[in-house]
Amino acid sequence: MTFGTHRRDPYAGFPGTVGRTFGESTAAWPDARRAPERAPNIVVVLIDDMGYSDIGPFGSEIPTPTLDAIADQGVRLANYHTMPLCSPARAALLTGLNPHRVGYSMVANSDPGFPGYGMEVAGDIPTLAELLHDQGYATYAVGKWHLTRDSASNAADDRRNWPLQKGFDQYYGVLEGLTSLFHPHQLVRDNSPLAIDEFPDDYYYTDDITDRAIEMVKSLRAHDAEKPFFLYLAHNAVHGPLQAKPADLARHRGRYADGWDALRSSRFARQLAAGLFPAGTELPDRETEAGYDVPAWESLTEVQQRLYARYMEVYAAMVDNVDQNLGRLTDTLAALGELDNTIVVFTSDNGGTGEGGAEGTRSYFSRFVHHPNLPADWNPDVEREIDLIGTAQSLVHYPRGWGMASNTPFRFYKGQTYAGGVRVPFVLSWPAGLPRAAGDSGVRSQYQYVTDLTPTLLELAGLARPSERNGAPVQELDGVSFTATLRSPEAPSAHTEQYCEMVGNRSYYREGWKLVTLHRPRTPYDDSEWALYDLRTDPTEIHDLAAEHPEVVKELSEAWEAAAWRNGVFPLPDGSGAMALRNPEEARLRRPVTLLAGTPELERYRSSRLISFRSFEVTARLDGYLPGDRGVLVSHGDQGGGYVLYVEDGQLHFAYNQYGELHHSAPAPVPASATAVTLRATAVADLRWEFELLIDGAAVSGLPAVHQLIGMAPFQGISVGIDRKSPVSWPLWERHRTFRYTGALHSVTYTPGAPAPYDPETVVTALREAAAAFE
Repeated sequence: MTFGTHRRDPYAGFPGTVGRTFGESTAAWPDARRAPERAPNIVVVLIDDMGYSDIGPFGSEIPTPTLDAIADQGVRLANYHTMPLCSPARAALLTGLNPHRVGYSMVANSDPGFPGYGMEVAGDIPTLAELLHDQGYATYAVGKWHLTRDSASNAADDRRNWPLQKGFDQYYGVLEGLTSLFHPHQLVRDNSPLAIDEFPDDYYYTDDITDRAIEMVKSLRAHDAEKPFFLYLAHNAVHGPLQAKPADLARHRGRYADGWDALRSSRFARQLAAGLFPAGTELPDRETEAGYDVPAWESLTEVQQRLYARYMEVYAAMVDNVDQNLGRLTDTLAALGELDNTIVVFTSDNGGTGEGGAEGTRSYFSRFVHHPNLPADWNPDVEREIDLIGTAQSLVHYPRGWGMASNTPFRFYKGQTYAGGVRVPFVLSWPAGLPRAAGDSGVRSQYQYVTDLTPTLLELAGLARPSERNGAPVQELDGVSFTATLRSPEAPSAHTEQYCEMVGNRSYYREGWKLVTLHRPRTPYDDSEWALYDLRTDPTEIHDLAAEHPEVVKELSEAWEAAAWRNGVFPLPDGSGAMALRNPEEARLRRPVTLLAGTPELERYRSSRLISFRSFEVTARLDGYLPGDRGVLVSHGDQGGGYVLYVEDGQLHFAYNQYGELHHSAPAPVPASATAVTLRATAVADLRWEFELLIDGAAVSGLPAVHQLIGMAPFQGISVGIDRKSPVSWPLWERHRTFRYTGALHSVTYTPGAPAPYDPETVVTALREAAAAFE
């Protein structure tokens, strides 16, 4: 029998024999895909925004007994480097490639239209999960993903860059970069956003994702006693907004009354005693660079000190909770008899942050806004009772003085290519495969980089990275294995040079020298901003040697330029506003949309496109209002900012949460048989909205100008007939919880208007069109 060119012989390659009957045939089965015998389990715990000194093995006073135990029998990489921001670090960690090559020049919340900003792991770049899965591992991910672009995080997306399509068997967590730990805005299980109306009062996200991870491991062992697993446990903690369980918070009351200056000194002393730095290493002065500066603790008022100390108590409680949950996981592995043959890695995606500003904030999303024309009365902080800080009713972040202390002994913060942004704690333990030799402190001072983790874990597991996958070549690695370093403190580092870039901040490392910039936005990229440090004698980057060694500056700056072209770093951010641009395909997200009653919550980014920087109308269609009907007609947002339209006691109400400040319209009676309730928002000057409420087309109430919700607010999507999860109005939630509408609500229609003149994308487009007219 002959076969066409597109028809495969069904018996081709079959090792048995096939006759007309079973009796005339010999059976054969394909080889099972199994990992090598006694291959280790692998657990990578990636915490978010944690500075170098925030756990016990790296000098912290915060109790972390689980991490202490892991470090006591493992190794601490004292000279480990990562990327300065979330998504790039995750892309590098999970692929072993420099993040610009993977398409993650920035966090996955932009789309300016260049290869380095593709925000998608290509098919020829296999992830660690895919490589392990191909060779017989079960693969699980829980927690923060942040490798899916915000515009691709909704239920209509093809999901090609979601966790299950990148090698994981199961996933549970949040696709985006941050969330409320008490009321996560959109939980995803595997490939599906979960429809959740309300969380239990004692819910806490860090506990939840740990529960799910333990369930995955237990289920695997119930079905297969031998199959090794890879667990990627990516915490959203300790990223802002900072929120902690009351019991955890209580343990840290009063711990930080002495302030950040004293904390830096005590942590640095413990770091020196632990051998993390050579004798003679200096602690830099308190940060004084404009925009990054920190006041002396003693210069603060008593009120400020009390408030600022409370922020740090919340942060410490979050670190404490992460360690407790890691302890629950390792206890499970011990109960299964597998802890000794499990590689456990703990590290952070980037350094501690200064995003809370000099004073900190109790209004996280208003502090987060970056717009060139914010009105003079914009409030980046909202009054809150001190006992609400860290609770579900507040979205807070600490002052950057605590970020400075978190990054002890380094300078600067997350986002910068100085050590404070890129040097983070790293602990690895594998008792069965990497036993510590007598006299080995476990401290390693060799330079290592985030891209090195994938090749290292593959080598430890006895697995090779293939040159081809699914019949096509795969891209070469940038990282190199540091297995030799793990086994011997004397082994040289195989990673001898490395470029870095983030929002224009640049650096280049080569064999102890580091060239680095602190780039100011909208300023030229030239050699005058380079600083040069010899990390062999000055690991804390205090003494700039650029003027003394111009030949080294020239050599390394040229090396950076070559590496940037080789890795897809260009174009660099400038003052053109290009980062505000989005794929023109997103224009369809601005079309009117009708949501029928019972529609699951509309995803955050999808919801924001209907209202941001523009006028808009929301019309709720009723199948005739009846006296006694009550509840929420539509809600959009949460405790960090949003709005809710509802009927209570026969009156129409509108509550507007302006980044934590609650405004109410005057109530208006709803006439019997009313069929349409409309909320009309008009974008006016100074980034404000004016609101008007109409019933069956007649104006009945309104709200004078309030600040628009922009940036990451509203952070929770649109819900019809209910206020889900984190409420827009806490008083309303206390009275009625989610307050589902009891009447006959047919639908809610959003009709976006034209963009306001200050819409960043509109401004950039207009400037480009004007420039083109003169060419």
